[in-house]
Amino acid sequence: MTTSNKRIVAYHISRLQDKSRDVRLKSIAELALMVDEDALSALRTLVEKDPDTEVRKAAQEAGRAIFIKLREQGASSNR
Repeated sequence: MTTSNKRIVAYHISRLQDKSRDVRLKSIAELALMVDEDALSALRTLVEKDPDTEVRKAAQEAGRAIFIKLREQGASSNR
């Protein structure tokens, strides 16, 4: 992943702490599209600690999707 993409991932990870539920949900969706391992820990924290049920559910789904895509990428590169 390029340096600029890493900065974008870091930006969205920082927005996961925003007070606005909508901002957190948008950042979760962006992180799911970017498929970066750095997002997994931050998403796990949301699943465990965010007060909003919808945010926790979205974080869990995004984390699962990222994990699966990363595993598939790893499996295809090992062939």
